[in-house]
Amino acid sequence: MGTMHSTSRNTALYWLFAMCAVLAILGSLIAPDNTSPWRWLHYLTKPTATLLLLVAVLRGMGSRAYGVPIALGLAFAAAGDFFLMLPGDYFLAGLVCFLLTHCAYIWALTRDSRFGGHVGIFALFAVIAAAVFAGLWAHLPDPMRIPVAIYALVLAAMAAQALSRDRQLAGTPGQKAARLAALGGLFFMVSDTVLAYGRFRWNIPYNAIWVLGTYYAAQYLFARSTENDAEA
Repeated sequence: MGTMHSTSRNTALYWLFAMCAVLAILGSLIAPDNTSPWRWLHYLTKPTATLLLLVAVLRGMGSRAYGVPIALGLAFAAAGDFFLMLPGDYFLAGLVCFLLTHCAYIWALTRDSRFGGHVGIFALFAVIAAAVFAGLWAHLPDPMRIPVAIYALVLAAMAAQALSRDRQLAGTPGQKAARLAALGGLFFMVSDTVLAYGRFRWNIPYNAIWVLGTYYAAQYLFARSTENDAEA
């Protein structure tokens, strides 16, 4: 019953989040640079969408052991959103913020399951991360190679732990929450991979749709997993 109550209480917040997410994507498409008079739309809605999820988590979390690290991760992500949309090159600052997000999520995902519980999953994601990084290597500026390598490793560890936790909690009351977080981890992998390739290697058409669409899906799933965690 606690989960149903918290979900209904956050319904308006989730609708506002969805509206801001759509407007952030739209703003990025119609105002791809700072010369556009519509750039303010992207500036206003991009971090606001993440902050709305943070408020929803704080209002409706089940287990504090799981919910508090997710809330902390969303706070770091909102800071990362801010840095990545600023005029000028603040990519490294944004990268650090999202690195801290993934560290916070790993913390949450190990509250009720063992880190690296399924070695095969971690091995698979290590291979994926290595392949993604290898494809970027020649296109990365020298000062960015080590930070991007560290980030790719931590991102892959977060996603792998999310899937490993889903397997470990199979058949338990917390399985539904674990499944949401696992999907969130996968969406985050897709979002950051497209972001990196779009920034350093390819000109990806309608890049904002693929990057922000999967990013907001990931964050929404992580936020909702804190409410379903109340069932555990």
